[in-house]
Amino acid sequence: MLAIDTNVVVRYLTGDHPEQSLRARQLIDTRPVFVAVTVILEAEWVLRSAYGYDQTEIIRALRGFGGLATVEVEEAATVSFALDLAQTGMDFADALHLGKSAHCTGFATFDRKLVKAAKATGLENVQEA
Repeated sequence: MLAIDTNVVVRYLTGDHPEQSLRARQLIDTRPVFVAVTVILEAEWVLRSAYGYDQTEIIRALRGFGGLATVEVEEAATVSFALDLAQTGMDFADALHLGKSAHCTGFATFDRKLVKAAKATGLENVQEA
């Protein structure tokens, strides 16, 4: 299995570079690939900040990508949980932090917006530091 970088994922999803996008498609569509959770995090950031995708477009793109038969996403259940939270309007990185720390008794932050968003989704163990 071949691990792939964020730029390969982004080229696959956006098709913005004719040669590299074609190569990304040929690579991903023809062999098993591994996508680290950090690559998913960075891909979300790139799609949002550099390409102007909105939250709905990003979630749809990442879910579709993760659902490809040749793609194995590291900690897929955690990424899916984070995408679910992001779908409610929570920042994806914050949602991923919560997913990665689900084994802990709680999560402390100075980010009041995160606390409010988490509580709105039923996550009562997120608290202000």
